[in-house]
Amino acid sequence: MKISLSILDFDFAKLNEELTPLYPYIDYLHLDIMDGVFVPNISFGIPIIKSLRKYSDILFDTHLMIVEPEKYIESFAECGSNLITFHLEATKKVKENIQLIKRLGLKCGISINPSTKLDLLFPYLKDLDLVLIMGVNPGFGGQSFMNEVLEKMAKLKQLQDKYHYEIFVDGGINLKTISHVSNLCDTVILGSAVKKAENKIELLKQIKSTF
Repeated sequence: MKISLSILDFDFAKLNEELTPLYPYIDYLHLDIMDGVFVPNISFGIPIIKSLRKYSDILFDTHLMIVEPEKYIESFAECGSNLITFHLEATKKVKENIQLIKRLGLKCGISINPSTKLDLLFPYLKDLDLVLIMGVNPGFGGQSFMNEVLEKMAKLKQLQDKYHYEIFVDGGINLKTISHVSNLCDTVILGSAVKKAENKIELLKQIKSTF
């Protein structure tokens, strides 16, 4: 089991200072890119990723919560992303985006919102490196995990041997909810739970110990 740490709730004025001590305890840095259109919030973009890349070789897990991601995939690849995940709901060019990301030499994922039917993903599973299940409605950190997505995760787990993708889950993951998802996914995305923790490293160790 792996941990991807979202930077969304961290202090952008001192990102490197806050993140550097945590790198030994995580597997990915999760970069939530929001455009204020697909989701009701705007986060950050390419300059922040370029800046972070100067200080670490940790894997960048870039999550595009933007409409028409095909316009920006190459730019996010060039600034240091290792994985790029886009939303099924945000584009009409799903196959083309998968092909583009793979052609750029990156791992490719698709994410779906809690209300999106899982079977809409089925035509693409054979081509994906990961599926990202949203445990909250995307757009803001600090929301509570929605237990109704567990059924989707269980179904993806059943199909995993056939299609060989990894399962990521994002939103509302903390020490209380980790037990609900730990046997249904390969990577958990943590954000506000870590930021709010008095001892961030100890929390990451505790999360790891539940796997």
